[in-house]
Parts: sequence; C-alpha cells; structure tokens
Amino acid sequence: MSVDFTLDQKRYLEGFAAGFSARGGQKAPPAQAQPMGPDAAPLSAQDRTVAAGGKLTDQEKWKREEHPFDAWPRLVAQAKENAPPKPADNFRWRYYGLFYVAPAQDSYMCRLRIPNGALNHWQFAGLADLAENYGGGYLHVTTRANIQIREIAPQNATNILEAIQDLGLWSKGSGADNIRNITGTPTAGVDPQELIDTRPYARAMHHHILNDRSLYGLPRKFNIAFDGAGLIGALEDTNDIGFQAIVVKDGHGVAPGVYFRLALGGITGHKDFARDTGVIVSPDEAVEVADKILRVFIEHGDRTNRAKARLKYVLDAWGFDKFLAAVEEKLGRKLLRVDAAAIAVRPRQDRAAHIGVHPQKQPGFNWIGVMLPVGRFTPEQARGLAEIARQFGDGGLRLTVWQNVLITGVADEHIADAVAMIEALGLSTQASTIRAGLVACTGNSGCRFAAADTKRHAEEIAAYCEAAAPIDTPINIHLTGCHHSCAQHYIGDIGLIGARVPVNDEGDAVEGYHILVGGGFAEDAGIASEFYQNVKAEEAPEMVAKILRAYRKNRANAEETFVGFARRHDIETLRRLANEESVA
Repeated sequence: MSVDFTLDQKRYLEGFAAGFSARGGQKAPPAQAQPMGPDAAPLSAQDRTVAAGGKLTDQEKWKREEHPFDAWPRLVAQAKENAPPKPADNFRWRYYGLFYVAPAQDSYMCRLRIPNGALNHWQFAGLADLAENYGGGYLHVTTRANIQIREIAPQNATNILEAIQDLGLWSKGSGADNIRNITGTPTAGVDPQELIDTRPYARAMHHHILNDRSLYGLPRKFNIAFDGAGLIGALEDTNDIGFQAIVVKDGHGVAPGVYFRLALGGITGHKDFARDTGVIVSPDEAVEVADKILRVFIEHGDRTNRAKARLKYVLDAWGFDKFLAAVEEKLGRKLLRVDAAAIAVRPRQDRAAHIGVHPQKQPGFNWIGVMLPVGRFTPEQARGLAEIARQFGDGGLRLTVWQNVLITGVADEHIADAVAMIEALGLSTQASTIRAGLVACTGNSGCRFAAADTKRHAEEIAAYCEAAAPIDTPINIHLTGCHHSCAQHYIGDIGLIGARVPVNDEGDAVEGYHILVGGGFAEDAGIASEFYQNVKAEEAPEMVAKILRAYRKNRANAEETFVGFARRHDIETLRRLANEESVA
C-alpha cells in the first residue's frame, strides 16, 4: 500500500537522512524538492531551463535567491539608514513600485497602479501631497495612463509606499517582471460611442493580480489593456493582451452582442502589434482567459535572454494555434472563434478627443481634456484640478495614454467656470495639433537608459514647429530616450529615439536622435520607417519642421493624413521632399 507523506514528514525524513550521513552512514542522495506554493510555477520553469542547459539571467537568479515580497524587512532597514540599494535589491524593490534611478537621479522613482487610469478627486489631491512631502515636487503622467513620483530619498521609500496605500491606491507589481498597470478606455462609462464600459473589467483584472502571488515573477514585464471602442483609444494593440470591444452580428452561429476580440503579442518597441487571434471572449470571462494566457507565458517564456523574454517571442516560436491550444488546456474548454465577417465595423477614434470639451452620453454633461505639457504637472496644479473635479464635475479624473487628464461629468452651465479655473492654473484645454499629439518619456534627466533629454527637446520641437511649420490636422510626435521605447516612437507619425551623435573622430558625442516617419495606431496601425540617423538635438526642431512643411505642401488634398502621405511615398522621396524645404 502506497503512503503519501505530508510536507512535515518529508522534511523530517530529509533531516534524518542528512543526520545519518553526517554520523558516517551511507551518504543519501541529495533531495530533489519539488517547488511548492504560489512560486512553484516560475521556479519549475527555471528548473526546466537549467536542466535543458540554459543559463538563467541575473534577474532570474535574484528572484530565486529571495522573492522580493519576502524581503520587505530589508527595504525597511535600508530606509532607516537612508541607504541606496545594490543591483539585486534595486530589481527586487521594483516589485513594490520603487526604481532607484542613479546615476540620472540619486533617488527612487515610484510608479503607481491606477486601473483604467481612473481616480477620485481626493486621491489626485493626495498624490500632490506625496510629491511635495516625499518627492521632487512634481508628478508625471505616463504612457500607460499612470502616475510616477520622482526624486524620493531612500529614507522615504517605505513612507511613500504606505502613504499610497493610505490613499486607496497601489504600486505593487508596477515594475520588474510583473503585469503592469491595466489600461482601459479613458472615457469609459461616459463615451457616447463606446460599446462597453471597460472600468469593471480593468479593475477586476487589477485586483485579480494584486491578490494572487503566483502571478508575480513572470519571465519579463506584461501589459494588458481593455478598449471599449470609445472616442479615445487605449492603444490595446500595443499590449501583450489586447481586449477589443466588438459587436458580433446575428446569423453567424454565435449569440449576437458585445464581446472582446482577443489580440496577442503587441510590443511596438520590438516592431510588433498585437495580432488578432480569431478568438472572441465574453466580457465576464476576460479575466479568466487572461489568467490562463499568463500562466502559459510563466511556464514557457524565455528566462535566459531578457531581450526575448516577452509573449511575442513565445508566439513567434510556437505559432498561435499551439499557444491557444495550451491556453484551452488550462481553461478546460475550447475558446470561442468567429469569422471576421461576423464582426461589425468598430467605430473610429477621434484623435482630438483627449483635449478640450466634449459631450458625454449623459445629456447635459461633458468631459474636459486638460493638456499637461509632456505629462508633467505640479502639486498646485494637481490640487486645482482635483478641486475643479469636486466642484464642477462628478468628482472623478481620468488619465490617458496621451499623458493628459480628463475631468468628467461637467454640466453645460459649469463649463466656462471650469475652463477659467484650469487656465488660472497655467494649464489649457486647447492645444495646437502639434502639442495635442506630443508624447515624451522621462528622458535622461530621470532615466539612466535615455540618451537624450526628451521632455525638454519635445517642448523645443513643439515651440519651433508651431511657428515654423503649423499644421491643421492631427499629428503625433513621439520622443523616446532609448530602445525600451516607453514613448512608443514606432507608432508616431514622427518618432524620435534618443542617440549619442558623434561629432568628431575622437569619439566625442552629443545628444541627438534617429528620426522615423509613418507610424500609426488603431485603424492606421503600422511601424514607422527610419528617416534620418544621428540628428543632433539642437537640429531636431528644424528637421521635424521640414518634414511637416513637406507634408503640408505635397499632400494629395486637405483630408490626407500624415500617415497616408508618408506611406504613399518611399523613404528616398520623403527625404528629397523634406530637404527641398527651407525653414523660416
């Protein structure tokens, strides 16, 4: 009769065997303990990697040596000593949302988790206090509709984490090898053309992650987005998992109604959008399906090469059919598939809807899109916006992937007062087409990877081009500091990626950019093509202005978009047209 020993019995026997060996008995073979508990799946994946002859990355070794969530006492001790972390702990503390960003800044940056980018006015005002009390006195909105607070001294590391939770907000898992902030349509619940309110699903996914330790310690970071087909997009097709709201028409063997179409493998920094799988998911099943996708990735993602440790590369190696079969095995049922003909055309996005006053689906109410210069704002401005939301809106604010903020639920009769208060804060509800689509990452003023000061250069490009090359149609200009592509330069009409530009044969270099053109998103999704290399930062405004002037002069008609113009010509022709332009 076979007997299954309990865990305590197994440990006792292992100790007995070790003691017997130490007293001179026959040496027992080393015990091969099977990983158990919530960390079992990633540990087993590491074991399989090593058994197959692979070499774990340093990050995988650090996770194995000590799980970050087991190291909290050491973070507390470091804070008491005002001590910066060593590399292994710098990686581990990112599980709490803390990034030590030396040498750019000898301090931490703290990144939050704000599902669907939705906050209450008192939370927004509370973050202003945290930026003043513990940070550098400013806040950044990120391209994942999130907030970062920078210049946090090591002594305040645990203070700010505790204060964030006191506000009913979170930072857990917002960095390192985890699932990042869950994004959704910023106008969810108020959008006149949306197919579904994404907030409940983004929030459910958010709390599912927070409360399941087994979903931490992925092979690399992971992005999930829900797009409800509203006027302002969530860029869901740039995510590892993109849930796209669609309508299934009657007569195709599936109950008609609203579903999420499942897209997988987006990572535009690696030149790939999420691809349609042919699968549709009932909204109530979205979290369960995402969970099983994550678990397949945890088991089979690359743990030997950080550059290949994303879902895209599992899909490239396996193909979609094999991957979806593995997901179905974990689900215990088949995924629902429909032909493209069964899906109604999705409503188009409005590239200007994140700035200015726009009517909600609730009659007599509006959202107001406030421009934050390349996502940066002050505590005073945060408190002012919070007060406007409290006094004139429904009390809520929404962050967007375009690095700005919306105030929702403003009655028609209060629009003028709200706009006046916004302008009194030094902010605006109006923007040139250039500034409305201007996106920039942190840059080298706060990130050690960046090769250029992207936020400063973005402002210089916008100011120059508004005067030298004004444009009457929406344009997206994205500046990112390095290959991580936090500002997604590959999907901008014009994208700039930071570079060190050589200036002589002695190896001296200055800040600059490689420039790309013709990227797009949503209906115009596509990867930009390289236009020029090694443009000095001081010359970038003039170069961008030349590109814009060439577009304005040579477009087929007033309705032709920049992306349409760029894709209508080859790169050599575009370069010739730009070089023919003189700039006033």
